[in-house]
Amino acid sequence: MALPSIIYRFSLELSDIDRQIYESLQATVARHPSETEERLVARLLAYALFHEPDLDFTKGISAGDEPDLWLKGADGRTLLWVEVGLPDSERLLKAGRHCERVALLTCGNSLPAWEKEHLPKLAGIRNLTSITIDQKFISLLVSRLERNIRWSVTRTEGSLYLAVGEETLETNLQVKA
Repeated sequence: MALPSIIYRFSLELSDIDRQIYESLQATVARHPSETEERLVARLLAYALFHEPDLDFTKGISAGDEPDLWLKGADGRTLLWVEVGLPDSERLLKAGRHCERVALLTCGNSLPAWEKEHLPKLAGIRNLTSITIDQKFISLLVSRLERNIRWSVTRTEGSLYLAVGEETLETNLQVKA
């Protein structure tokens, strides 16, 4: 018998000072049984960091031909393709050819090896924005993960401040556009 997905309720107070975005957002997110909590947290961070109106979570890990998040146009075309983790460079190259914009939130324990292998291949994608986030930051968030997630996120001048409960966590963002 297959294990069911775990449902999380996500409330986000977003203040992206760098992009002049101030929103109160709500989402229901499913974590597939094969998805780690780290990957779920990375998807939630990507939702905050690349937020635009109508940005949606996809079926994610259970649908191999979809990104983690996307923004679709009225005609059904994918306008923004968002990946998290350390995806294969061929996947991003293909997305770069077919979508207006591609965004990547890189994180993971094998990030240095991934960067060495894949970054040179990604240099030619002109419509790619990449943000690298420290894996220790994601681990801190995982240790505070609950089924009802309430985050207050502030992004300013290359730093991310995330309030969870009474605690505020901080990390630097490495942005490449």
